[in-house]
Formats: sequence, structure tokens, C-alpha cells
Amino acid sequence: MNFNISDQFKRKIIEKHKSTQVFPSTSDIVKFVSNLILLLFPEQSCFRVESIEQVESQIEANYHDLCKLLKYCEMDLNDQPSKVASKFMERLPQIYEWLLSDIISILNGDPAAKSEFEVVRTYPGFYAIAFYRIAHELYQMHVPLIPRIITEYAHSKTGIDIHPGAKIAPSFFIDHGTGITIGETTIIGENVKLYQGVTLGALSVSKKMANQKRHPTIENDVVIYSGATILGGDTVVGHHSIIGGNVWLTHSVPPYSKVYHREEMEFKVDDKKSNPHS
Repeated sequence: MNFNISDQFKRKIIEKHKSTQVFPSTSDIVKFVSNLILLLFPEQSCFRVESIEQVESQIEANYHDLCKLLKYCEMDLNDQPSKVASKFMERLPQIYEWLLSDIISILNGDPAAKSEFEVVRTYPGFYAIAFYRIAHELYQMHVPLIPRIITEYAHSKTGIDIHPGAKIAPSFFIDHGTGITIGETTIIGENVKLYQGVTLGALSVSKKMANQKRHPTIENDVVIYSGATILGGDTVVGHHSIIGGNVWLTHSVPPYSKVYHREEMEFKVDDKKSNPHS
């Protein structure tokens, strides 16, 4: 080597490697999730299954892949990796049905969406929701870290940040999506629609509140437009409400509310330039 690095630094690196838990790579975790989505939604690839035996074979392969991932965090699980993986795979039909409802919600809610195929193949909102729903099931089973890696990967790809601990009912529609943030203790009801730049966050980031509800509750059939910020664990947006763009909301609003941000804009026209013949 043509450069000088102290042995003290090298020993620090060695100690760090010795003391750090071995954990599956992000690429292996993402591969598991991607393969699962490819099985559930063939719109994502040219791969097709043509028999029940092939479906069973693919499900079993995904099961074994998940078992391998869970073995890295076996000491932190409440049950054996194989049992946790089995419980997760048994949840696949429910995950699938909820994702189908999300697709229909996007298709019915966006005039630009022409087909379910287009939604699955091109919509970043669906991509982020699919990764979230898989991560959330693992989070509910107290699987450490892997759910966060799953949703953070989707965040890096879409700009949509959904914590796997959030509770999101079916028929969830994210339109455009970039810049959306949904915190860990958020609760979202059915048929909710979010536009880009929406934040469902906490009023305080104190570590003392880690085990408390810090993020808002959004009831059924609510629309939240771009740039809106809704904060606080006690904040409830009542069903069938509309929250306008750029609203800053830190208190509850009753059902059927319409909350808008009012901004005064001043326009001035140079009369001489607008009317050169005067």
C-alpha cells in the first residue's frame, strides 16, 4: 500500500466487525419481497404459473427464502423462524386481497389510470403500498429490522416513506406520492387518498414518547391534498373530510370537514407595458 493507516484504526475496524451482528443483506431481503410480488402480480414480469402445483412450488420457495432471512434474527423472535415464516405465508391471501383493493382504488380514483395492469406496472404508489403491506405483516410478528429495510428500500425507489408499524386499511390510494411520510403509529381507515408531499407525523420527536401514539388517525373516506401536514397522536381527521393543500393541522376535525389553507396573493400589472398604445 502506498498510504499509511495506523494499526490502531485497523484494530477498531476488526473489533467493530466482531461485535456487529451478522444480518441478511438488503439485496437478499428485497429479492424475497420482489419474488413474492412477482408471484402475486404477474403484470410485473413475463413469468407465469399454469397449475396449482406450480403455485405451491413458488410459495414453498418463498417460504424457504423467508426462513433463511429469519434465521439471522432468531434470537429476537418470539417463535422459531419456520413457525413465523409459516404464519406469514398463511397471511398471503389477505395481503393479496388488500392489495387488489388498493389497485381498484387507484384505478377508480385517477382519471389517468387506464387499467389494473398499468397501475401494477407503473404506479409508484402501488409499489410502495405493496412493500409496506408485506413489511407490516412481518412487523406485526415482531420481526426485527427486516420490515424497516423493506419499507426504506421502497422509500428510496419512490420517495414514499411509510413506516411498517403504521396501520393502513384496504382501498388505500397514493397519487403521485413523492414526499409522502407516514409515521409509525399512524392509523388510516378505508378509502383514504393521499397526494404528494403529505406528512402524517408527530408533534414531538422525544424518545420518551417511543411507546405512545405519536401520529394522527385518519378515518374512512378522507382526501388529503398535496403538501398538507397533519401532526399528533391525538389528532383525528373525521370520516369523509377533505384536507386542502398546504394545510398545517395539529388538532382534530369532525366528520365531513373541509379544511383549506388560505393564502393572500397580490397581483400587480404594469399598465404601460400591458397597453403600449396608451
